[in-house]
Amino acid sequence: MPGWLNHWWYKKQTQEGLTGYLFMAPMILIAGAFLIVPVVFSVILAFYNVQLLGELSYRFVGLKNFVRMVEDERVWIALRNTATYAAIVVPTQTILALSLALILNSQIRGKQAFRVIFFLPTVTSSAVLTLIFMWIYNSNGLLNAILSFLGLPTYNWLGDPAVALKGIMLMNIWSTAPLFMVIYLAALQDIPESLYEAATIDGASRWEKLLHITLPFLKPVTFFVIVMGMIGTFQLFDQSYIFSAGSGGPNNSTLTIVLLIYQYAFKNLDMGYALALTLMLALVLMAATLIQRAVFKEERLD
Repeated sequence: MPGWLNHWWYKKQTQEGLTGYLFMAPMILIAGAFLIVPVVFSVILAFYNVQLLGELSYRFVGLKNFVRMVEDERVWIALRNTATYAAIVVPTQTILALSLALILNSQIRGKQAFRVIFFLPTVTSSAVLTLIFMWIYNSNGLLNAILSFLGLPTYNWLGDPAVALKGIMLMNIWSTAPLFMVIYLAALQDIPESLYEAATIDGASRWEKLLHITLPFLKPVTFFVIVMGMIGTFQLFDQSYIFSAGSGGPNNSTLTIVLLIYQYAFKNLDMGYALALTLMLALVLMAATLIQRAVFKEERLD
């Protein structure tokens, strides 16, 4: 290529690149100001003691905030509650979402109406759903009214530490499974029908088609659903906050790690320690995602 042509081509490529970055500049500035910079400051301040009352001050404390976590009993309670919540909710909502998607993907009458009905909990406000379930679980609420009508003993669903978190689990499974159902449903409709026809000719049963065709094709979607479900469960805050009026009660049974971060940051004004807890939560989520990625090594079918 002649020198002048090479120079012209290089100049043209540079101009196109600068034009592209110019159009991206507003988004880059917004992301930098409201996402990247706050994240960097959060990581840095996790190693400081931040005083918000009176004169704003910062004092470097090194790893003291992280050492304090090991000695903080409420951190271990919050982690145990969050881990228990995730271990029950994520598999249950994933299996329920897949089951509903398989049902709605079959040739049943009125499946369009069922799709709308099943998806309604997802588009309802989380705070509204929480208030509805609080009314259901109340001592004078719907659930105890039904039990009383059937002649069965009633129960203090919100006041028992052994039951309170399970009530939140049930509500979240009911409200989040439909979202993942739609994702599974879209993936099911992308599976080539010719594979099922070939399997039918070979004499495969419905169960064999599910095991050897459907589930392998849904493996990347299942990885996505589990990762998003895990992130959502570890970020549980609003339902626990409303259920317990921000205390994490009864007896810390609904205390989650995000609610604990909120209490330290905005009630105790211990911002440095709260940011250290936030960094710890981010590391836990990253580790959980890497573990799940190792389990779901095959993300595509050749």
